[in-house]
Amino acid sequence: QVQLVESGGGLVQAGGSLRLSCAASGRTFSRYGMGWFRQAPGKERDVVAAISWSGGSTYYADSVKGRFTISRDNAKNTVYLQMNSLKPEDTAVYYCAAAKDRRTVVAGTGYDYWGQGTQVTVSS
Repeated sequence: QVQLVESGGGLVQAGGSLRLSCAASGRTFSRYGMGWFRQAPGKERDVVAAISWSGGSTYYADSVKGRFTISRDNAKNTVYLQMNSLKPEDTAVYYCAAAKDRRTVVAGTGYDYWGQGTQVTVSS
């Protein structure tokens, strides 16, 4: 069982930056592939970025490439999402997820554990 707790969300102006963190419980964090997803009101939850167990492989949705960076610190049981050049369309609830598959998992159905989410609001 893995528990995930996101933090770092908030209100920011367009063009600004935020850094999301996701702290995981348990000793086996390094065995999990990790991902960030987001869900805007009235829309489906979509993948934003994903990272393999070692951090050696990453995936980004086209909409965030060049602006967001996913990273992980296995010693701290934490995965991060650095978000730069934020746009109003990035406004959503952001979720952290863990997959027993240690690779870079893109599909939401491939994840086994989810956090409760953190709100990110980008004003124009």
